[in-house]
Amino acid sequence: MARLTEEQVKKDAQQQLRRFKRTKDFLVAIDTDGCITDNMNGKQMLIFHPQFMEFYSLWGIESYFREVAEYYNLFSVERGCNRFIAVSLTLDALSQREDVQERLREKIQELPETKSVNKYIKYAQENKLGLGNPSLEKFLDKNSTDFSLYKLLGWSEAVNRTFPHISAKIPPFDQVKESLQLMSRYADVLVVSKTPYDDLANYWEAQGIADYVQIIAGQEMGSKSHHLEVAKKAGGYQDNAVIMLGDGKGDLEAVKANNGVFYPVIPGEEQKVWNEFAEAFELFIQKKYAGEFEEKLLSAFNQALLTTPAWEKPDYNHINAYREKQEIRKGLYREFNPEGKLLVL
Repeated sequence: MARLTEEQVKKDAQQQLRRFKRTKDFLVAIDTDGCITDNMNGKQMLIFHPQFMEFYSLWGIESYFREVAEYYNLFSVERGCNRFIAVSLTLDALSQREDVQERLREKIQELPETKSVNKYIKYAQENKLGLGNPSLEKFLDKNSTDFSLYKLLGWSEAVNRTFPHISAKIPPFDQVKESLQLMSRYADVLVVSKTPYDDLANYWEAQGIADYVQIIAGQEMGSKSHHLEVAKKAGGYQDNAVIMLGDGKGDLEAVKANNGVFYPVIPGEEQKVWNEFAEAFELFIQKKYAGEFEEKLLSAFNQALLTTPAWEKPDYNHINAYREKQEIRKGLYREFNPEGKLLVL
């Protein structure tokens, strides 16, 4: 894998995708967070959410913020969505909850508005730009008196700066390296992710697995669907010769938009999934994967992701809902940030 410089990412992030050369008959696309490495909970609970509460002074509603943000980022069908889309979803949901509004009134606090982040998301999508700091900076240049954008960019930059201290320390799942060795014998391997390019490249290199992939495509290179579309077209792969490994709905949608098949890394069953990958990959290269085998995996995957949040159910109790994930939070803080700020109920 030839690594892009910071300047190359800023000037022409998609250059490697456009110049991609096929070397094998098959194409494998792989997500990273929550798929290669068990860092999804850690990234959100230890980095994204506390950094947001710090930037926007929302510690007074910590239990509510964490509950809602965790639902969208980790446990629902939105799992793995882009950070800015997650911000919009989380703030919208919080603003519609009367219990949250009551708590905010008690604390004499307000939620940040979503108008600016929604305008930025629309701008990036309309201009086919990846949702990330480079496109946010471009949007900020066009809206330089919208001061809320500076804070949003500051939060996103702070998140990126924290990654190397926490997320990068979490190793890949067992059997990942062996599976990559197997893939690379028969397929060209492409990393597709909504994580910034540098964080991805740093992680794959640090874990000694970068040599198995041809390209790493991060959020600066556009959507996952776009990553696959460009690489598939450049290589001229047949539909039944493209597979994606991922842990979120966006991964499934990306590969299906390009007529490929999907191997779900089911949240909570990641190690089992990796242990069984070799058998599934054998079916894939024999072109026997699509159909009954894939449908069985997709059924299990869909059942693992929630479609209705707890706070919309009639028997909802906020304290009980927050406590459901409390041991996960406590374990992560104990291991990676024992002095960190965490509400325990």
